[in-house]
Amino acid sequence: MIGEEFAEALSVVLRDLRAQCSVQPEVREDEGYPGVILYAPDGSGQGVYGEPDGRPAAALLVAVADQVQDWAVEALWGQGEPAVWPHCPAHPDSHPLTATVVDGAAVWVCPASGAPAERIGGLPPADVADDADVAPTPRTR
Repeated sequence: MIGEEFAEALSVVLRDLRAQCSVQPEVREDEGYPGVILYAPDGSGQGVYGEPDGRPAAALLVAVADQVQDWAVEALWGQGEPAVWPHCPAHPDSHPLTATVVDGAAVWVCPASGAPAERIGGLPPADVADDADVAPTPRTR
């Protein structure tokens, strides 16, 4: 069973993933693992976890965001799509944003300029030309 702090952090990061990533995971809890496994459409899986070890909630959120970002980049590449998530709004199609803590808040920042782009969990939905392209909400078992 996953901890409450981790579950909340994961929920926040998955909100961003649903908003701006075309590949969505199947999220599973596996007995004996302290976190969850994110499964890509090709069946590959990657573990994501975060221990509530006394660090601030923003630091835990950044740690979870880093792991989900690693999964997303691999899953996108596996589907033959550009391996960039989340996209940097200041530099489209060049690099992903980086998760970090700024003034006590977990934010996505541009790695080139260091400028904050959005709070983690607050990414706006990507432009979708056709509703048929919208990915389904991840399932939790």
